[in-house]
Formats: sequence, C-alpha cells, structure tokens
Amino acid sequence: MRSITYLLGAVVALGSGAVYTAASGQANDKAATDFGVKLPAGYRDWKVISVAHEAGKNNDLRAVLGNDVALKTYREGKLPFPDGTIIARLAWVYTSSEENNKVFGQDQSFVAGAPINVQFMVKDSKKYASTGGWGFAQFKDGKPDEKALLNTCFPCHVPAKAADYLFTHYAP
Repeated sequence: MRSITYLLGAVVALGSGAVYTAASGQANDKAATDFGVKLPAGYRDWKVISVAHEAGKNNDLRAVLGNDVALKTYREGKLPFPDGTIIARLAWVYTSSEENNKVFGQDQSFVAGAPINVQFMVKDSKKYASTGGWGFAQFKDGKPDEKALLNTCFPCHVPAKAADYLFTHYAP
C-alpha cells in the first residue's frame, strides 16, 4: 500500500508539470491531422483526474488531466460531457527507481521515466459527430502524430460508450 502511495504521489507531481519535457504545454499551431486538435495552451496546469499504470505492451505511467469543463462534469457525475470538455493523457515509461529502492531497502519503487506522448480528447458534438462527439489527437515531442494512428482512437473507445467513450474514472 505504501509503494502505491509513493507511486501515486510521483505521478501526480509529474502530472502537474514538474518533469515532463516532451511537450511544453504551450499552444501549438500544428493540428493533429483531420480532427484539427491542437495542443491547448496551459494544459500542463490542468487538474489531475486520475493516474494509472498501464501494464502489458505499453507498460507506462499515465496522468489524466482535464480542463475546468471536464473537472466540473466529473465531479457532478453527469453524462454526457458537454462540448468544450478537453481531457489530456500524459504518458511516461514505467521505470524502476534505483535511488528510491536504496532508501526502501528493496525493489519496490517505480517512477515516470522518459516521456512517451500526450493525447487529447476534445468534445464537440457537431464537429465530431461521427466519432461519438469526440476529436482525438496525439503529440510526441510537441508534434502531431500521423493520421493512420488516430484512426484507431475511436474504435478503441467504443466499448466505453456508456461512459461517453471515456475509460477514466474520477479519483478525487
């Protein structure tokens, strides 16, 4: 339990902007392919919705952040999310911390390593009607990823249709 608390604390600190360097959080004029989603200005200052460790092929740490519209909707528990909602997912390589493990006297600490990417879901029920009202984007090193990759976003989210296509639950 204690190691989970340390892991959560580390990811929250990183999610608040202490270490992530792949995307600066500054607005970017480059839109992510046909969805037209750009890096929102100041997204690094948004509040944490939740954190996760994704095992398997990804094996990463993730911080999910939301703009004020997203946070209000999560806190009120009302679906669907309104237009203007933006969710950000920041991912880092899941890395063992030798420094922390020395302190604990055993291998138990994992932290965010190198940044992987940042993803966004933007709610606009008219503009993105064909994808459940959500536009998708992924950026690596502040640059949008290719169109083919984004074509896999919505089909992956379809199983979460009852939750307005979002997997993440609010962790107050």
